[in-house]
Amino acid sequence: MSSTISKLDITMPIIPNEIFTITDYGAVGDGVVDNTESIAQTINACKNAGGGKVIIPAGVWLTGPIQLISHLNLHIEAGAILLFKKDFNSYPLILSSFEGEETVRCQSPIDGEYIHDIAITGKGVIDGSGGAWRPVKKFKMTDVQWRKLIESGGIVDEESEIWWPSTQALEGQSLIQELQNSGSKRINDYKPIRDYLRPNLVSLRNCESILIDGPTFQHSPAWCLHPWICEHITIKNITVRNPWYSQNGDGLDIESCRYGLVENCVFDVGDDAICIKSGKDEAGRELGKICRDILIRGCQVYSGHGGFVIGSEMSGGVKNITVRDCSFFGTDVGLRFKSKRGRGGVVENISIENIRMTNISGEAIVFHMYYEHEGDEESFKEDKVSIETPVFRDIAMKNITCMGAQQAIVLKGLPELPLANLLFEDVSIVSKFGVFGSECEDVQFTNITLNVEEGALFNLINIVNANLSNLQSKSKSNKDIHVKVSGEKTKNVRCLLQNKEKVVQISEEVDQTQVIF
Repeated sequence: MSSTISKLDITMPIIPNEIFTITDYGAVGDGVVDNTESIAQTINACKNAGGGKVIIPAGVWLTGPIQLISHLNLHIEAGAILLFKKDFNSYPLILSSFEGEETVRCQSPIDGEYIHDIAITGKGVIDGSGGAWRPVKKFKMTDVQWRKLIESGGIVDEESEIWWPSTQALEGQSLIQELQNSGSKRINDYKPIRDYLRPNLVSLRNCESILIDGPTFQHSPAWCLHPWICEHITIKNITVRNPWYSQNGDGLDIESCRYGLVENCVFDVGDDAICIKSGKDEAGRELGKICRDILIRGCQVYSGHGGFVIGSEMSGGVKNITVRDCSFFGTDVGLRFKSKRGRGGVVENISIENIRMTNISGEAIVFHMYYEHEGDEESFKEDKVSIETPVFRDIAMKNITCMGAQQAIVLKGLPELPLANLLFEDVSIVSKFGVFGSECEDVQFTNITLNVEEGALFNLINIVNANLSNLQSKSKSNKDIHVKVSGEKTKNVRCLLQNKEKVVQISEEVDQTQVIF
């Protein structure tokens, strides 16, 4: 079973004490003057001096992309808004990464590659002007919001009812796949769809010794913070904000990184909040960079598709992750694990403890190995195990409380390679539906309290080596059935119920001797 990370030996950035203030190089904080050149000159002076702290003082500082350097602390003071321009031409196309693959994108507003000893600090605000970049789906907006969006410009795809900022952005959605399938990474090939290639707000690639402490990051064009193939990362005391409807509006995506600490952060975003990734499909497997040794603690998540998430891009593997002492308020899903055939990769040694959730609109906990294929019945048929088959194993969850969810827990493994060695201990959930588990082996449920409105507490299909002990029900409906067991592959299921009068219902295809209660 997984072990908990209590402390990581993370190397902090070493940055000289020299101070450089952007106003000394001509910057004007009126929200109108373009300060791109002034900020670049300030950073260049810092570089020539061997590093130091670049101060963004109180004011509204309009700028284009900022290129980070080694031994730099970009310090945004309280009262400062670092506001990035809405002019797409200000963001040149570069070779970057997105969704687990190296590809051509617009340069990120804050961009760094192959650098070390970097910090972004202060109590100011970093605003990526993401509303100018992102497509918007009509069903996510009120009539008034939709009308104002159309009046602002752009173009609407009438068939899909999606607003795009330009015709080039609209056409990019159909042309991007052709370019990626061709394998081209030539900048010129991507120029016709430049407006489609939204950047992440902060992109750090192949960097070491990173500190992000204090600022508010908001309105990212795509993901908000994205360290990729980085080591020794500390992210603390930050706030990440995106509209709930923001397309690809992730909060923090830690991808293919080693040695990371995320603590005391607040997320209110439009997609996954805190997400662990490691590359996509063949490209991720070939890169082979396991995302590992990450500790996440003391964070709060409000709006988001998932509070804490692993996947779906996890092809390089994920290992040694600890999440503890976090709270989720009104997220779509609390703890979310997602993948699908074709990904490959191994997710293992994951420890999650002391998690509190309220008003979760979907599942409190979900493992889904059919990501993007949920309605395809063919996908539920057994396939051959190959390098493309994702593996999820050795995952423990302890002391989990959820007051309100659509469903308590969903476990959907693959028939050819089940979810394996899962532990749920000291879990209390109030939800409409209980626990659904299929295609799992070596699963333990210990000290579980469920208050469900409909159906049985547990519905288990094709489960091997499951142990359910000290189950408690506070349900008002279906009082006579606690556990339903079905599936011809089901073996060795032990249900030790607290109330012996409750029924375990066993389907006829199950060998009755394989279920003990």
